[in-house]
Amino acid sequence: MKKLRVTVEGKAYEVLVEILDEGASTPIAAPTAPVRSVAAAAPAAAPAPAPAPTAPAATGGPGEVRSPLSGKLVSIDVKVGDQVNEGAQVATVEAMKMNTYIFAPKAGRVEAVFGNPGDGIEEGHVLMRIV
Repeated sequence: MKKLRVTVEGKAYEVLVEILDEGASTPIAAPTAPVRSVAAAAPAAAPAPAPAPTAPAATGGPGEVRSPLSGKLVSIDVKVGDQVNEGAQVATVEAMKMNTYIFAPKAGRVEAVFGNPGDGIEEGHVLMRIV
């Protein structure tokens, strides 16, 4: 057994951890009661209110163009009614100071666009629908 101190959300816990050989299945000991706060954590800032969802539910659908990552929507390179070819660049998302280009998954007409440049978006956010 090895005694460790783990800090979670500003509270220190002492735990006993059993080092196992490969293939063994003995459980690890549960944490004990809080020992003391190691350092006073600064009060967390109140989270910004989430914007009202403007995209359809994340059930998926044919022709939906989704963001592959969370970040900031830099540009929408098409508008409703535009005809696009499969593989055409339709949007740009920035994450960690790097641009990721989004391409049309199929040829068709842009039926709807969900979001504006500057919007914060999550992974899987529907950017547009192509029919």
